[in-house]
Amino acid sequence: MKIGLVCPYNIAKGGGVQEIVRALRLRLEQRGHEAWIITPRPRDVGNTDLTGVKLIGQATDFRSPLHTTTQLSASVEPEEVDNLLQQEKFDVLHFHEPWVPHLSRQILSRSDSVNIATFHAKVPETLMSRTVAKVVTPYTRSVLKYLHELTAVSDAAAEYIGGLTDQPVTIIPNGIDLSVYTHRAVAKPNNVGRKTIFYIGRLERRKGVKYLLRAYQMLSQDHDDISLVLAGDGPERAKLEAMASEMQLADVTFLGHVSEEVKLQLLASSDVFCSAAIFGESFGIVLLEAMASGLVTVAGDNSGYTSVMRDLGALSLVNPHDTTEFARRLELLLYQPDVRKLWKNWALKYVKQFDYERVVDQYEELYKEALKSHKAEA
Repeated sequence: MKIGLVCPYNIAKGGGVQEIVRALRLRLEQRGHEAWIITPRPRDVGNTDLTGVKLIGQATDFRSPLHTTTQLSASVEPEEVDNLLQQEKFDVLHFHEPWVPHLSRQILSRSDSVNIATFHAKVPETLMSRTVAKVVTPYTRSVLKYLHELTAVSDAAAEYIGGLTDQPVTIIPNGIDLSVYTHRAVAKPNNVGRKTIFYIGRLERRKGVKYLLRAYQMLSQDHDDISLVLAGDGPERAKLEAMASEMQLADVTFLGHVSEEVKLQLLASSDVFCSAAIFGESFGIVLLEAMASGLVTVAGDNSGYTSVMRDLGALSLVNPHDTTEFARRLELLLYQPDVRKLWKNWALKYVKQFDYERVVDQYEELYKEALKSHKAEA
């Protein structure tokens, strides 16, 4: 098959969708397919690896309802789209976040391929998002008529699109490369000395880091052998650093942006990973990374994280606003060795279903079935 993976976001910057699209392209190629990423031309490509990438149109900065800034497609000349489709003649076009203007719709309206969509994001239940949804929904409806198959990474991600169509939505989860993490999980030392709580991610309001600081303060009143390491940057960093200082929190470190290698080292050497996100999560890849690393996890009980932390993983879920319960959950998963062992054994088995190879199996099968149906209808 010849497959085009349409990504509306800046491929030169990191991000969950970009990472998944790159992983999907690589593994499809390894299976003998020809796969290309179709994405807006960034303002600055830098040293980005553009193997298997076709740049089209231009990207511009966009501030989302979740208060994050990214670059996405601003304009694409129709002739550029026509030339691309005529030259490449894709069997399948796989659109990631097709509701994001404008690239996907411009390609969809001209596509003769089998068109498949994956919805990654969860629309948060806030007044702001409801207002935005009123603007986005008519645009999204105009896109749906071109799509042959709909998928979403979780029930939370499927919720919005499921309310706009009677067409079934297939759940295919996000994935990770387990081989990157599992050898570290095996080598992870037993708890000795100080116990480290680790967070990595954007420092923005929806990530709930201020609630983690409050729970850490309460926990540290009873335990003097803990530390908190926060990796990542964002608009809330200065405010959070000031908050930690005002609360006179000991052993709290803000690392800022860290490399992938440093992230892996921190996942392997910490005792608990904690993400207290309060909304806007559709899945939670970082939870899978922590699990695969053998790192016990505490997570906010938003709908996206809840879709990942099933079965015994529900023990990890906590309401970040409830500081007392939050601190108790951290304490339980830091200091009870039997609980930690039980949780780790469960996680290392559970996370196997999210290996990229299994995820790509599901997409590959969907492509084949969609092509059969499309040919039968032609």
